[in-house]
Amino acid sequence: MTGIIESYYHAFNHGDVEGMLALLDERVIHEPCQGKPRAGIGPFREFLDHMNRCYKEHVADPLILYSPAENHASAEFFLDGKYLKTDGDLPAARGQRYRLRVGAFFEIGGNRITRITNHYNLQDWIDQISA
Repeated sequence: MTGIIESYYHAFNHGDVEGMLALLDERVIHEPCQGKPRAGIGPFREFLDHMNRCYKEHVADPLILYSPAENHASAEFFLDGKYLKTDGDLPAARGQRYRLRVGAFFEIGGNRITRITNHYNLQDWIDQISA
């Protein structure tokens, strides 16, 4: 389904958690850049709630590509953000701003996103918020 990834990032940029979740398969697999994968909408909702407490982020300049069968997609974009609340053992939050290049990979089935895998350079983020 061409457009599902665009819809996902549109909802992300508008803080529309329910809109994002509506695009996911109930058994979605989320593979973050750091940490263990999580399965299901419930754990993904918890992840989003945590992220929204600690960060305010916006996807900028996305480039989204679909496989010919439209069952896989990738996205490259900049993530413009503000670090709102200290996240675990990461450096202390003081409202620092950052801009990261992110790569994301998706599997799509039954007009729903079934897998999300994100990659970014954590050290670059740490360097930016520590400056």
